[in-house]
Amino acid sequence: MAQEQRPFKVLGIQQVALGGTDKQRMKTLWVDMLGLTQTGSFQSERENVDEDILAMGQGALKVEVDLMQPLDIHKKPAVHTTPLNHIGLWIDDLPAAVAWLMARGVRFAPGGIRKGAAGYDITFLHPKSNDEFPIAGEGVLIELVQAPADVIAKLG
Repeated sequence: MAQEQRPFKVLGIQQVALGGTDKQRMKTLWVDMLGLTQTGSFQSERENVDEDILAMGQGALKVEVDLMQPLDIHKKPAVHTTPLNHIGLWIDDLPAAVAWLMARGVRFAPGGIRKGAAGYDITFLHPKSNDEFPIAGEGVLIELVQAPADVIAKLG
């Protein structure tokens, strides 16, 4: 079967998000032992997350490691229940990707395209398919992240 031309390109890994009940314990490994640098933090009651953003590499080759714990352990989303919470992929044209994927039966999580913790436009592919959208992450939450111009130039 011939491959249909996609109106977007996956450029590389933007982030790996790790969930747990104590991000300070996670930072002992990722910052103190492995030497990653904290570049930011993010809190969202809507997404029930208290997140520290770490980085390895520089410029377009920088990859984030996001350490997430719930603001309220009894509320959803339960960011701590999946130690590898999600993987983020750089996308060169996020709106085109969403439209193309949805039209082909890919299920997206609620929330649409919005600003993410690092300031880039993001959206999530749902981990589970349903009758209306038979294609999903097969148990993995996948974040699509609009790549900035320097990442597109370097990786595109």
